[in-house]
Amino acid sequence: MPRTARLFLPGMPLHVVQRGADRQDCFFEAADYRWYLQQLQRHCRQQECSLHAYVLMTNHVHLLVSAQKIQNISRLMKSLNQDYAHYINWRHHRTGPLWDGRYKSCVVRDATYLLVCQRYIELNPVRAGMVRYPGNYRWSSYRGNAEGRSDPLIEPHPLYFGLGGSPGGRQQAYAALFQADEGNAFQALRDASRSNAVIGSAEFLQEIQTRKA
Repeated sequence: MPRTARLFLPGMPLHVVQRGADRQDCFFEAADYRWYLQQLQRHCRQQECSLHAYVLMTNHVHLLVSAQKIQNISRLMKSLNQDYAHYINWRHHRTGPLWDGRYKSCVVRDATYLLVCQRYIELNPVRAGMVRYPGNYRWSSYRGNAEGRSDPLIEPHPLYFGLGGSPGGRQQAYAALFQADEGNAFQALRDASRSNAVIGSAEFLQEIQTRKA
């Protein structure tokens, strides 16, 4: 049975979710997280992908990434997943698949949902009860986006720059957004990511339907 084509629009961010096989752990110690991030940076550079936000959870990964061609992101995830699986099997003396098949994804459109998606990604450790404050979690982009800490993986999306005229102003405005209740928007994002759909304004959704017709 042929695979369903992924929805993709050049240059628009894609929310990517990759889970461990059977929802089992795929990170076991700090060295694993560091190695994954090093390879993520390397493969993003090789495939000309821009990473805007990320979080590495114990048994899954969230990325917000954009590129001009869907092949770039597909190659990024294929190479990254293969390299990391080989590394984990070697380091932890294990066999068998590490990842749960293909990654899930959805196209993220407009400033509102781009920032919702970034917050959704970076709040994962808080929702999981691992930390009370997103800045306390080491393996996410929150410290770079909200606190200005150096993070060579992140390439801010142009819409992020609209939050303020200076780095400090943008970081302060971004951090303030985390006080909002985004329950409905977060659920819409989850649903879209599970079905390789698109999330955005009503006008954009209508535009997508027109393109597909």
